[in-house]
Amino acid sequence: MAQEVSEYLSQNPRVAAWVEALRCGGETEKHWRHRREFLLRNAGDLAPAGGAASAPREEAADAESGTRKRQLQQLISFSMAWANHVFLGCRYPPKVMDKILSMAEGVKVTDAPIHTTRDELVAQKG
Repeated sequence: MAQEVSEYLSQNPRVAAWVEALRCGGETEKHWRHRREFLLRNAGDLAPAGGAASAPREEAADAESGTRKRQLQQLISFSMAWANHVFLGCRYPPKVMDKILSMAEGVKVTDAPIHTTRDELVAQKG
């Protein structure tokens, strides 16, 4: 899938620039590669349309623009929560976990670390 994402981004420079602007400063290449795929799979109409030759769209009305900003912030938050769960072992409330795991369907992470929770460690000792 990484090859497909790279190929897609090379053919869509506006989308590539848009998603690259969402990268966090301290994010490793491995984390970013997977979170970028999560973002692209779930961006829908939040990502810019077309390639380099597309004419820029005019800004939408303020209400719509505010809604899009909220949707983008929510998408970024979900992508970070998902990456934190996969790579750092963070847990979130069940509704959030259900949402991010459903959004991540199709994102293949083969080199994620395996985390053991405190509860699992206590159960092993018992």
